[in-house]
Amino acid sequence: MTNESVHRFVLGDVEVIRVVEWQGPFVPVSGLVAETAGEVWKDHEDWLVPDHWEPDTDRLVIALQTWVLRSGGRTVLVDTGVGKGRERPGSPPFHHWQGDLLGCLAKAGVRPRDVDVVVNTHLHIDHVGGNTVEADGEWIPAFPNAQYLIPAADDFHFGPDGGYGDGSQADGRLIYEDSVAPVHRAGQAVRWDGRHRIDEHLTLESAPGHTPGSSVLRLASGGDRAVFVGDLLHSPVQILQPCCNSNACLDSEQAVASRLRVLHRAADQRELLVPAHFAGATGAVEVRRGGGGFTLNPRPTG
Repeated sequence: MTNESVHRFVLGDVEVIRVVEWQGPFVPVSGLVAETAGEVWKDHEDWLVPDHWEPDTDRLVIALQTWVLRSGGRTVLVDTGVGKGRERPGSPPFHHWQGDLLGCLAKAGVRPRDVDVVVNTHLHIDHVGGNTVEADGEWIPAFPNAQYLIPAADDFHFGPDGGYGDGSQADGRLIYEDSVAPVHRAGQAVRWDGRHRIDEHLTLESAPGHTPGSSVLRLASGGDRAVFVGDLLHSPVQILQPCCNSNACLDSEQAVASRLRVLHRAADQRELLVPAHFAGATGAVEVRRGGGGFTLNPRPTG
């Protein structure tokens, strides 16, 4: 199922635009969140189907999407997807993937030259591919006027000094060389660590575990709160079972600690939880405490 779409809502003084390139059944549950217990899927089938799970094939339903934030007069992108026409022989689902981020952004009224900040929550294959475009046989930044905010720990780990991730991604060298290195060469990359304030409403914070530099972006404006959590969560089931990691988490203990910390704060401060890959109508959920853990309900953002 391909379903490009644009959806807008407002949090305080910040306009949020959800730009979906693709969504549909992707990989089997065992291929991405194998640690989750099988019974939790059946017990919650009424709300997991059809937005998050296809029970007949036991496949996760996910979205490949970018979040656009218009804040303080600037345009901020959160993650940039898989990209278009990339060589990814070690990752068959994404090999020569024909994404159209720029076309989707155009439908949302966002031109490449208008983007001021690009946030890469981490440097995995499906979060940095749209950083660059090909021009005259070379990869150049897709957003010529943007500052690209890159977690320093990930930049080291997935870059040449860290051995391109030491094989943690099958196409690690290719990903870095076509989607990250050109941003550095253009002088548009800003490496950060710990905490980085973008403006009065938006702040990046480290949340390591999935990768060494995985981060979350917090939004606080007026009485509204949200947290864009990247791949801290791939499925709502991980909210019900927060100690369950994805198969791609590099440090299991750190990933669990970061996930629990973010979930506790989201529940306590009523932060809207916005993962990178949640599909469905809104792509976001509200988290509450319940049953000794957490409960959730879809966010009505219409």
